[in-house]
Amino acid sequence: MPINKAQSVVQFYVLCNHLKNLIRRGWKVWNVKRERIESVAEHIFGVQSLAIAIWSQYNYNIDIKKVILMLALHEMEEISIGDMIFCDIKKQDKQTKGHQAIKIVLQDLIKKDEIESLILEFDERKTPEAKFAYCCDKLECDLQCKLYDEEKCVDLTKQENNPATQDKTVSTLLQQNYSWSEMWLEFGRRKYPYDKNFRAISKYAEKQKLLTNLAKTNKTNQK
Repeated sequence: MPINKAQSVVQFYVLCNHLKNLIRRGWKVWNVKRERIESVAEHIFGVQSLAIAIWSQYNYNIDIKKVILMLALHEMEEISIGDMIFCDIKKQDKQTKGHQAIKIVLQDLIKKDEIESLILEFDERKTPEAKFAYCCDKLECDLQCKLYDEEKCVDLTKQENNPATQDKTVSTLLQQNYSWSEMWLEFGRRKYPYDKNFRAISKYAEKQKLLTNLAKTNKTNQK
């Protein structure tokens, strides 16, 4: 029997609502100590905001509405399979599990094929919009890392059981006395296909005190 349209809307909303409470796995792995730690849903909001700002300031010739929709959908698989990071599972295995999960999550939506095609486009990273969205996704994580680092949420001396430290690039950078956020920002510049604009943003963030700068800006605006 075909599912009622109103019922399918509410069911899909309830499914997606789980992402509000799904804490990002990477912060757990690094033992981030904070009263509230970012959820997957908050990451989605953050990366969409970042995408809008980069598109605005650097004048990318892309369909930003498509990018925003792509980013709204790109973590939807985690409703079913949870959040996993690079040291948990091989990239291809995660993608296979994710694509299977997406079909279940979207199964009652009339436009499920159209929505799924955007997710597959994001994962293939061949179109300008997919490449841009992917770089925004990676850079947003590193910027959030920088904010947590400025709040002193991570102690690098207490990472004995952290599987991420076994990564060759991660371990090398930490041995070179990079801070936690410096290491991830540099990791991003080495591992991801950033263009000169993404690299400039990453470099700027590495050298700044972001929370201090924000406080100064807010104080100036209140005068």
